[in-house]
Amino acid sequence: MAQLSNRLQRLAPSATLAMSQKSSEMKAQGIDVINLSVGEPDFNTPDHIKEAAKRAVDENFSRYSPVPGYPELRKAIVEKLKRENGLDYQMSEILVSNGAKQSVCNTVMALVNPGEEVIIPAPYWVSYPQMALLAGGTPVFVEATFEQNFKMTPEQLEAAITPKTRLLILCSPSNPTGSVYNKEELRALANIILKHEDLYVLADEIYEHINYVGHHESIAQFPGMKERTIIVNGVSKAYAMTGWRIGYIAGPEWIVKGCNKLQGQYTSGPCSVSQKAAEFAYTQSQQCVEEMRQAFERRRNLIVELAKQIPGLEVNVPEGAFYLFPKCSSFYGKTTPDGQKIENSTDLAMYLLEVGHVATVGGDAFGDPDCFRMSYATSDDNIREAMRRIGEALKSLK
Repeated sequence: MAQLSNRLQRLAPSATLAMSQKSSEMKAQGIDVINLSVGEPDFNTPDHIKEAAKRAVDENFSRYSPVPGYPELRKAIVEKLKRENGLDYQMSEILVSNGAKQSVCNTVMALVNPGEEVIIPAPYWVSYPQMALLAGGTPVFVEATFEQNFKMTPEQLEAAITPKTRLLILCSPSNPTGSVYNKEELRALANIILKHEDLYVLADEIYEHINYVGHHESIAQFPGMKERTIIVNGVSKAYAMTGWRIGYIAGPEWIVKGCNKLQGQYTSGPCSVSQKAAEFAYTQSQQCVEEMRQAFERRRNLIVELAKQIPGLEVNVPEGAFYLFPKCSSFYGKTTPDGQKIENSTDLAMYLLEVGHVATVGGDAFGDPDCFRMSYATSDDNIREAMRRIGEALKSLK
């Protein structure tokens, strides 16, 4: 009997993409669905960045780029890391990829052997454990609960480390929770990591600039940690460039060389025109980044206020990114008007889509079955209407 490889059979499909697809199908049927399922800024790419891309086309940047990315872009990333993060890197320690998602996967594939363990604080972005499985690794989940603001403690990290532990994946600001680790919290985690030889941290900092509590802190800043840290970042969230597919890693040269070798075999260098647009994004005025951050902060305040008014939801205040991850377990066991029982967050998300016509994602997919995720990267009017519909739908559960 024909079947796919065991490797693929170990993988689960992306729950966020599945929910987004279902909402698109309903929209195609003429149903007015508000989509809060996808982590994508609703802004257009700023005009000055688009103009740079048009120039790149006219200047015939249409050939294969070097596997690690154009030197000019890598230089711009080195300068960004120095200017914004106080971190000193060489161009040989930077690799540009087809989106930060590839950057994460490259790193996991380059470092993790079959049977080695990858510590992933839960809630987590849906793809982290799947990438660990793809590498033959074993995901080890650390429950960072609603009550601890979804942040892993040093004690939890220490307890999860075994002789097989190879990598910790740390996302701050976090998808799906919006939690942000401050400098002291990161220092405490770094102290644990440094006690364990051959343990590395993948620091996913893609939401770096969508931060409502002050300056972004990187775990790479502490003595001894730059040698143990692979920073992943990119242009998708900060510059509203999701479809341009440009991400990068900054890390120890031997790891970057390994990822370069891997990338050379299965994608080669990223899109030439996108790279020239990203170079311009990093080297020109950052005012557009701050304007979008302010808009996200206003929307954060709005959705938190409205969600707190819905009986049965428990709501924390996200400190970054553009997600709300409220606790919804008080609705489990209740029955829909047509007699269906809500058993878990996936059931609840499906109910909100089919009855409330609002697309969200159940927390099961993110490793926290008590919550569900909403993206507030949409207009104020959409947020108000979505929360009204959610409130009405939840009120009709018995």
